[in-house]
Amino acid sequence: MEDNAHTQVKIIRYTFGVGIAVFLAAWIDWPLAFITPIFVAKFLIDKSAFNKATFYELVISMLVTLALGLLLSNGITHYPIPLLILVGLMMLWGYYLFTDPKWNLFATILIIAVLMLPFMAISNPGISVYLAVGLASSGMVAVMIFSLVHVYLPEPPSEFSGYDSSPLTKQQRWHAAFRAMLLSFPVVCFFFIFQIAEALLTMIFIALLSLMITGEKSIKLSAFLIMTNTIGGILAIGVYFILSFVPHLLFYTAFISLLAILIGTQIFTKPESAPIYATAFSTVLVLLGSTLMSSGDIDSNMLIRIFQLLMVGIYMIAASFFLETRNWRFLQI
Repeated sequence: MEDNAHTQVKIIRYTFGVGIAVFLAAWIDWPLAFITPIFVAKFLIDKSAFNKATFYELVISMLVTLALGLLLSNGITHYPIPLLILVGLMMLWGYYLFTDPKWNLFATILIIAVLMLPFMAISNPGISVYLAVGLASSGMVAVMIFSLVHVYLPEPPSEFSGYDSSPLTKQQRWHAAFRAMLLSFPVVCFFFIFQIAEALLTMIFIALLSLMITGEKSIKLSAFLIMTNTIGGILAIGVYFILSFVPHLLFYTAFISLLAILIGTQIFTKPESAPIYATAFSTVLVLLGSTLMSSGDIDSNMLIRIFQLLMVGIYMIAASFFLETRNWRFLQI
């Protein structure tokens, strides 16, 4: 009975957190505001309890984002080779940190910032600070919402004794980070060199997912990513179709909150299938938020983003299959 009540609190917390984030992002609409609900949803799943360590980790990641924006606004983007080396080193460090439960959220935000800010700053160096402030603002709002829902809907009292240590040794963590770099960095270099702005979302998804598919079941996981992104894309189109009949902020918030409570129920009551629902819902938030808050033809934008996510999955299957069929000694632990 007590476990059931605890699960219900998690579902309600998830629903209110996502709902508040969607409302504020759509209402105020600051730069990169659509990322806020995505962060909140991820925080509430990955970090079930609120504690000082979680708060410090998230705040540090926002400060690092701002620092990167300031660094890139000072002209390093005029030197392509040093820039790519810096991006590669930061990505490698991010992949290494990602395998530590204490720093995985920090690593996620770091990789997003390290790819987005330099990429956009190449064509307009001044925009790096603008985007850094937007990304950091979205992160800080997400942290405040995360804290707020935990204050009013707290977890059962327990003493926090620190995060579990990484199940991998340092050598295994560096090995996993290096393999992830082999998957993602060639794509990053390609997009940076040719400045394919429309594929920024694709590049970020490939970078974030590269570490996840360097395990033994990477082909199956890649197929899983295609399936969940397709489901999320179909859901996003359906949600947008419904919202087009009632284009109102409160209806938009209420409808996404309803979707959040349905998805949250599946996530917290069926742990074995939680990754499917969580990934699909993240896809909905990415597609819907970035499309609704951008200019241009909204239908074509939605289709382009769905196509990009499908391309991510296909690339992941091909690249991971290629790596796993190689017998190169330096890939062995």
